[in-house]
Amino acid sequence: MAEKQHFKGDQKVPLRSPLAAGERRIIQYLVPRLPGWIEGYQLTLTTILWSAGVLAAGYLARRNLNWLWLASAMLFMQWFTDSLDGALGKYRDFGIPKWGYYMDHLLDYLFMAAALGGYALLFDGRDRTLWLVMIAVFGAFMVNSFLSFAATGEFKITFLGTGPTESRLALIILNTLIIIFGTGFVQVALPYAPYVLGSAFIIVVYSTQRHIWQLDMEDKRRRGQGRKDV
Repeated sequence: MAEKQHFKGDQKVPLRSPLAAGERRIIQYLVPRLPGWIEGYQLTLTTILWSAGVLAAGYLARRNLNWLWLASAMLFMQWFTDSLDGALGKYRDFGIPKWGYYMDHLLDYLFMAAALGGYALLFDGRDRTLWLVMIAVFGAFMVNSFLSFAATGEFKITFLGTGPTESRLALIILNTLIIIFGTGFVQVALPYAPYVLGSAFIIVVYSTQRHIWQLDMEDKRRRGQGRKDV
């Protein structure tokens, strides 16, 4: 009988990004101090609230850009709960890793789509279409992570030195700049964004497939050597 493989979806490859080390220290400090009545799954499900909030903020910002402060607050709260949900389950050894893997990343996609969809509501015409295109591009990065995990057993969520925390921070900075300077500079830069992100995605896919190819070739050589030894 084959040995049952241990689930590794809750064991991400260590983050390699500018904010990763500081983020780990914050999580290690906060997790033991969370109230006992808070469960990891509750933190996971709060992303539904943050998604609704960030989408509503984008819609309301059409009349008053100061509503983007609410969008930034939703980005911060989603970082807070998303960073702590799995860590809390591991710390208490009372987590539900399979459900957590599924729901956490499904809701991560929902929040990403809501955050970018909020910008789509703020802008009109071609700019709205470009924001919707970027939902597909960011979704492609997530698909790459899941397919790579299925092929290698390594779950990686940082790309080209950038992880989810850096992405959230970038959107908070963008919100602040829009509130101060208006949307004009975004309309100038936005047409180039899909090309930049698309190029980054091509680089990530090439690197990922090359790594998987090397793993397959090593396995193929081992199998060939094993047949020779028989």
